Amino acid sequence: MNIREFMDLKKLQDIQDCFSNATGLAAIAVDNEGEYLTEGSNFTDFCMKYTRGSELGNKKCKKCDMENDGTYFCHSGLMDFSIDIMVGEEKVGSIIGGQVLPSEPDEEEFRKKATELGVDPDAYIRALRKVPIRTESQIRSSATLLGEVVNQLVNAEYLKSTNGGKLGILSDEIKYANDVIQKINTNTRSLNSIASKQKMLSLNASIEAARSGEAGVGFAVVAKSMGDLSSQSATIYSDIEKSVADITTSIEKLASLFED
Repeated sequence: MNIREFMDLKKLQDIQDCFSNATGLAAIAVDNEGEYLTEGSNFTDFCMKYTRGSELGNKKCKKCDMENDGTYFCHSGLMDFSIDIMVGEEKVGSIIGGQVLPSEPDEEEFRKKATELGVDPDAYIRALRKVPIRTESQIRSSATLLGEVVNQLVNAEYLKSTNGGKLGILSDEIKYANDVIQKINTNTRSLNSIASKQKMLSLNASIEAARSGEAGVGFAVVAKSMGDLSSQSATIYSDIEKSVADITTSIEKLASLFED
């Protein structure tokens, strides 16, 4: 499953940006291949320029991103998180981020890390001082909240995408059924009109048979049968009209849902 096929990535970006602005935590979304789905939010120079910016640091960061699930301490000493994006039982990507300090940093230890990464220790420390500090509890709670929101959004977008086509077909079928019902109504009215004419013919035939005396006795029986059939037909057509009216009301209610 490719998340790009059904997900509006702008919505994902907006939620990610709002999360980062509210918490100070960095965040970015990736697919199952590690390719970025969104642009990074709130990543500092300490991470992007000095840590991921070095060949060794970038290699270690990518390893952390792909191997960790949950909230963890990355190799740079910052606290990060990685949360799976799931659709049902299938993983379609991850939200990774954090890049915050869980406590005041030991600058001497970070100078050693700068030397290990091959970056200027003084510049590294200046960038470090701009990194937000949050308690471990705040970081874990924020990461959990982001994961819940993103997974709700992604699953809603998936359902919208997969059910959209089905709803379109249902809408078309409702319109078709409505057209068929209108034709039934028209034909039923025509049959009812024919039944009325049959009744009139039967009445006229009965009158003529009475005028003919004994010679018209057999014709009178046929005329009476025609009249009975005409009455029965009229009753049947009336019942059909009532049933069609009930169905029409139901179909119109369904159709109005799609018009709204």
